[in-house]
Amino acid sequence: MTGGGTEILDGELAVTPAPGRRHQRIVGELFSVLHAHVKAGRLGEVFVSPFDVILDDTSIVQPDIVYVARERLGVVAERGVEGPPSLAVEVISPSTRQRDRNEKFQLYARHGVPCVWVIDPDARSVGGVRLLRSGAYVPQTQAVGHESPEPSPVPDLAISIATLWTLAPQGQAPVTPWAGAR
Repeated sequence: MTGGGTEILDGELAVTPAPGRRHQRIVGELFSVLHAHVKAGRLGEVFVSPFDVILDDTSIVQPDIVYVARERLGVVAERGVEGPPSLAVEVISPSTRQRDRNEKFQLYARHGVPCVWVIDPDARSVGGVRLLRSGAYVPQTQAVGHESPEPSPVPDLAISIATLWTLAPQGQAPVTPWAGAR
């Protein structure tokens, strides 16, 4: 197995196979839109996996996409993000479904990641959770159709997820699923 992900979750090594085409297209499209929006507004930085998020000495994760707001850029180092990012995005794959929804959520909450988006291609949904002061996540409304995921730590970002689930026919460019900035 090559090209997969390697993470350390509470001291346990977790290795996953490389993601498939659908997963990569979703990550690529979302990264492109987030990166362009964040760069244009000088809102911070966006990274795409594999890029380490070092939560502590025994927990190093690689969310599919990581956003760090401008006021928190001090946590970005050459080796990765050293501390909680402003947003972690996980695209669910069959091989990572249980880990992404359970162990990683617990780590994110424990280490203070304020916002997590979970993209589920099978359910055709994007769900967002927000961290409460109590240290627990509260789920927000799942985005479907032309809605944007909430909460969004990225100012003025509007995303239409309706066409995210449609793969372009071979040899054609994919349809852009993003509405752009509000």
